[in-house]
Formats: sequence, C-alpha cells, structure tokens
Amino acid sequence: MAGQKMLKFTKVEREMPEKRGASERREDFNEIYAEFATRKAEEQASRCSQCGVPYCQSHCPLHNNIPDWLRLTAEGRLQEAYEVSQATNTFPEICGRICPQDRLCEGNCVIEQSGHGTVTIGAVEKYITDTAWENGWVKPIQPRQERTEAVGIIGAGPGGLAAADVLRRQGIQVTIYDRYDRAGGLLTYGIPGFKLEKDIVLRRNEQLEAAGVEFVLNCNVGEDITFDAIRGKHDAVLIATGVYKTRDLKAPGVGVDGIVNAIDFLTASNRKSFGDDVPEFDDGTLNADGKKIVVIGGGDTAMDCVRTSIRQGAESVKLLYRRDRANMPGSQREVQNAEEEGVEFVWLSAPKAFVGDDHVEGVKVSKMRLGAPDASGRQSPEEIEGADYVEEADLVIKALGFEPEELPKLWNTDGLEVTRWGTIKADFTTGKTSLDGVFAVGDIVRGASLVVWAIKDGRDAAEAMLSYLDSNLTVAAE
Repeated sequence: MAGQKMLKFTKVEREMPEKRGASERREDFNEIYAEFATRKAEEQASRCSQCGVPYCQSHCPLHNNIPDWLRLTAEGRLQEAYEVSQATNTFPEICGRICPQDRLCEGNCVIEQSGHGTVTIGAVEKYITDTAWENGWVKPIQPRQERTEAVGIIGAGPGGLAAADVLRRQGIQVTIYDRYDRAGGLLTYGIPGFKLEKDIVLRRNEQLEAAGVEFVLNCNVGEDITFDAIRGKHDAVLIATGVYKTRDLKAPGVGVDGIVNAIDFLTASNRKSFGDDVPEFDDGTLNADGKKIVVIGGGDTAMDCVRTSIRQGAESVKLLYRRDRANMPGSQREVQNAEEEGVEFVWLSAPKAFVGDDHVEGVKVSKMRLGAPDASGRQSPEEIEGADYVEEADLVIKALGFEPEELPKLWNTDGLEVTRWGTIKADFTTGKTSLDGVFAVGDIVRGASLVVWAIKDGRDAAEAMLSYLDSNLTVAAE
C-alpha cells in the first residue's frame, strides 16, 4: 500500500524466523503499528465537528474537554492532547479502555446522532495516553511542597487512587488501606485482562508509590486495624471501599456445588493471569474449561464472565437475562462482542431452580414476557406459565450485581450513617459523611456504578478534603 512500510522476508526468514532476532521483529511491528495507529487516531479525531454544544463533553461524568484534545490529535499535537486529557481525568488510559462510551460520550456525539457513525473517542483517548507513557510525557508526581497533614484512604480502587493522586500532588501524606494483596480494586481483580491489561493498572499504582503514597495491603479494616485507629492516625479519612457483597438468588437447589459468584470467578481468573497459585482454578471449581457455562445477569459483570468463559475454553456459554436486549443494563457494544465470540444470549429467561444432587447439572428456566412498567419506568418481567425448560450446565455463574457491606457493623463504629440501601450517606459533591473529617466516594455511596464516576468522586472529594484541612489549619492558627 502506498506510503505504508511493508515487511519483506527471504524464504529462510519466513521458514526460520528465529534467524531474525525477536527484538528486531518486534521493532518492525511496533514501527508499522505506530504509524498506522497514529494515522487512524488523527483520522478519527479530524471527524469531530467541533460543534457549538459538545454533548460528548456534557455526557462525560468527568466533563473531559473532548473537542479540544480531539482537535489537537487531528493536528498531530499528541503531547498537548494528552495534557488536556490528563487535566480532568486521573486515568485516561483506563477510561479509554473500559468506559461504556456507547452510553456516554460516543453515544451522544452529534455525528453519531446524524447517522454517520460516532467519532471513536475512547480509542483516541487510549491511544494518546499510551503514546504519552511510551514517550515519557507522563511525569512523576511531584508535590508543590510537603505538608504535615495525613489522610487515610480505605480502598485502593479507582475512587481511592484518584483521590490519592490529587492529595499527594498537594503535598498531603497519604496512606491507602486495602484488603487485597495488590492495589486497584476491581480494576485489578474484577475486570478481565483482555479489557484492561493489568500492567496498565500496576503502572499507575507504582507512580503513586514512587510519589510517596503508602500502601498497606492485605489489611482488613475491622480485623487487622480498627476504623477508629485509622481516624486517630490521620487528619481526615476517605472511605472508598466499593461494593463487593454479591446479590444472592433464592431458588431451589441454589446451594449445590458448581454455582459460583461472578466476583470469585473473575478474581480467580485474574489471579491466575498474575501467576498466582489458585487452587480453585486448578481443580476446576472456578474454571470454565470444557464446561457448559450458564451466566445469570445482564450487566457489565455478566459480560465479563461470558467473555472470560469463552477464553478459558468453555464448551458452550449461555447468558440468561429476564428482560429483552433493549432493556439490558450492560453495554450493547459488549453484547455484540460477546455474540461475535460465540456467546448465546437467552433473552426473557429467568432461573427458577437448579437441577442436580451433589453438583449442578442444569438450570430450570422460566420464560418471561415484559408487562407493566415498574417504579423506575422499566417494564417488569412476568413469568409465562407452563413455559419452563431445563438449560444444561456444568458451571453456573451468578452475576446479579453487588450490594454494600454493613460497614458500621463490620467496623464496630457508631455515628456513620447509611441509607436504607446500606450505602454510606454522603454529600454527592464533597463526599462529606455524618462523621467529622470522614468522607466517602464511589460505589459505597452511589451503589454499583461506573469506574469513571468513582474517579470523578475521588477527585471531587480530594478537593473537599483539602478545603477541610485548610480550614482546620486556619482555626489552629487563630
């Protein structure tokens, strides 16, 4: 193709590629890919109409200045594009990979609305940030000046990490407490590596650690350290635990072996990718290889489970969802990807019971229809009498969503108010809770939501915490 570098190998090189060094072949590929990727990024960015009302920006939770960094990308000014992107988003390379752009920025692109196909905003965002890392444009975090105030953050997920980034840049001493052995929360253990490469997450963790953020891992608050002890050690505390309690399913046979929670299945898969010893994966308990898989649920976690099962070598993968495709909460782009990979979606179907004595052998399925709207305005699914059947299964994965843990009880603390859903009561702008100096962000406030919302909450709460610390300094000075 004109203007494109082509690889030409001799017959010996084609038959014996080891004659050419691996590093040399990789450099050839990277050079070609970089040229192609740059052209594609500039081509897509140039399609932005620079409209007077940028709906893409207003529908981004972070209100990223998308039109400006698209324009800079189209002009080949990638470093400037990265700097504009980074100004409002702590982790643009992560959002570029996992945000449901079809429901946010891209879905509200005026070009998409006019029927000409959206500008691929997420792909461009990912590309310019990856390029920034490769070229050394991502600078180490350097506090303007060190401050003596200390903040404790409970939870090393996206909300906690985003807050730590903002606070550390202002010189605050930051300590993050997390129950897992690696930071990142669901970014590390909940989202599959084919959607979010783990080195991308670990790189940001290392950046924070190099900046002086202290990580206290394998630490269960309420067991290894008390919540009151954390409050006593720090001038302010941020709760960013996320929600990990799996919503359960009540049906005959639900307790037999072979019915597992989505978070356990995904965590085992991700741990295995790190090279960890995972007995439950090796013995087949949390491994889809060679099995008939049935996933129950309709959100993004369900999509992660079906696509992970395909990659593990499942014999078949089916997803049961009680509503139809149009009413599915998960990303339609993910649904399309899963279908292309071989997943079968069984719409308007709900589990009624589980078949099997010692181990699951199938799911008794009730066929459903959509009836009158519920309180949220969505049509409620209704069972069709006499339309039951059995779906064969060797492994059933429950992906029914997550609920908050009872933190006041787990942490044995009084005065931390929660809502009737168990989420922490907090101001949605500042993150302030009912306890002085304690803030909360992300899913533990919103309920299960998107990574981009957690990042926004973390950044906003960090600014509010800085104001809180500054006001305390003023009072002390008086």
